[in-house]
Amino acid sequence: MKQEVPASTSILNDTSAKIRTATLLGNLHLKNPLTVASGTYGSGLQMADYIDLNNLGMLTTKGVSLTPWAGNTGIRMKEVSSGMLNSIGLQNPGVETFIEKDLIWLRANVPDLPVMVNVCGHSASDYASVIERLEDESGIAGYEVNISCPNVSEGGHVFGATCDGAAEVTQLCREKTSRPMTVKLSPNVSNVAEIARAVEAAGADSVSLINTLLGTAIDIRKRNFIFERQFAGLSGPAIKPVALRMVVEVARAVSVPVIGMGGVRSGLDVAEFMLAGASVVAIGTASFGDPLAVERIRRELEEFCTEEGVQDVTELIGAVT
Repeated sequence: MKQEVPASTSILNDTSAKIRTATLLGNLHLKNPLTVASGTYGSGLQMADYIDLNNLGMLTTKGVSLTPWAGNTGIRMKEVSSGMLNSIGLQNPGVETFIEKDLIWLRANVPDLPVMVNVCGHSASDYASVIERLEDESGIAGYEVNISCPNVSEGGHVFGATCDGAAEVTQLCREKTSRPMTVKLSPNVSNVAEIARAVEAAGADSVSLINTLLGTAIDIRKRNFIFERQFAGLSGPAIKPVALRMVVEVARAVSVPVIGMGGVRSGLDVAEFMLAGASVVAIGTASFGDPLAVERIRRELEEFCTEEGVQDVTELIGAVT
């Protein structure tokens, strides 16, 4: 569906085609359709030596909880064929440290960059409490409510596995804020479209998907699981076909915008996710192998648009036939 982006929000490239890269996520105006997947970019400060964060359309932070989380013990990451398994466990220092360190840095260094804070919790009230604490802070464009992490025992995908659980968290968070709020959906469910409709009805302004797929790895010599929790989250190119299918299903099921992600490695992948129905696309695992991946992907998207005669990237959204 073609977006009507106000002319004042347009960012024109230096190419002769003058491609318009501005897009909308609800009422958020983004200079381009690229963000980063939560947990892959820290909260921006950690990647600032590699790229100019202002070249992102939006920054999505790592998960922020009410109190500090230590994360999981043992092995946390393992490279696998066409991807990566991780069992980080949403390690983070808690909302107070996020405000005192990361948010203050973001406000001082990239004040014009829309910042979406990823919110996590052990209980539905935890999510709401994090948002309540952040409401008086400036420099926050919105929240991404993470109900889909497979690497924690409480919270995470427990809430995202059912329509009722997803709606409960969404409604409690909605009551605490008028800022834009997206809900990050789990792919480890039988019907992701139903859950998307449930969070839309409960007040989500947009949805993001997919989080990692459940997978595992085994040490064949020790005859033990690699990860202490046995199962871990699979990301990377291997999950892209599943992610695309789910983005199509959800984009058809809801009227709110969709943030698509899962195995994005190139500008062509971004175009594919937008054609599937995503208004914004997140880059995740690719940044681990190439910290400059976001910059390259942005250039590749612009080159694709030039080659295809696309003058406005929003022409791509949901245009698959």
